Amino acid sequence: MDVYTENYPVGFTAVDESGCLSMAATFNYLQEAAIRHAEALGVGRAPMTEIGQGWVLSRISVVMERRPREEEQITVRTWPRGWEKLFAIRDFDIRDAADIPIVRARSCWLIVDIDKRRPLRPQATMEKLPLNEGRDSLTGGGNGLIAQEAMVKIGERRAVYSDIDFNGHMNNARYVQWIQDITDPDALAKAKTMRLDINYLSEVKLGETLELWTAPIPGADKSAAFEGRRAGGGQAAFRAELRLNPAV
Repeated sequence: MDVYTENYPVGFTAVDESGCLSMAATFNYLQEAAIRHAEALGVGRAPMTEIGQGWVLSRISVVMERRPREEEQITVRTWPRGWEKLFAIRDFDIRDAADIPIVRARSCWLIVDIDKRRPLRPQATMEKLPLNEGRDSLTGGGNGLIAQEAMVKIGERRAVYSDIDFNGHMNNARYVQWIQDITDPDALAKAKTMRLDINYLSEVKLGETLELWTAPIPGADKSAAFEGRRAGGGQAAFRAELRLNPAV
């Protein structure tokens, strides 16, 4: 099972008022596929927990080249792509009924010691998995984002029950919902293409409050950088860049 595949119709809860797939719903599709593929490959939550290890998503880049509409049939695919230093790489794509890729993504994961909360070298785990050499979905994706200058605080948000997943911290797709909620809804609905790059810098627990900061990205129309910082001007918990209608 080098490549994991699932077929869906785009559901009602996965679209915005344009009737097209939202970025946050896309993250949900990708996350579920990654979890199921890891289970099928024998490196899912249960066997990793037995050896005191776990997967943590560190960064991901998602490019939506076309936004499928409600009830449109899509195929979600994912596959491991080896490793780079401490990062295990996993690629994704979403294809339409004509088998044309309409979403491409690349993610970087850490394997961590659950008790010590420290990253481990991934080779021992990744060497057991297919490398899928040459099967690149999004080359150059998943890079670390640099803090933008002149950011403006636009509010605060507390992590609540619906943000928290089985691991006891804020789920990766919920960060995307937070970003959508502080972006112009009309611009989101009208976007034909979009790209989101996000770095998860530290976990957010139930009840924690983040200050939300944003700034336009110089030289990139309809694009913005975002940071979620610990209350009181503390360290960044996540950093992201969202580009609407980029050239793809």
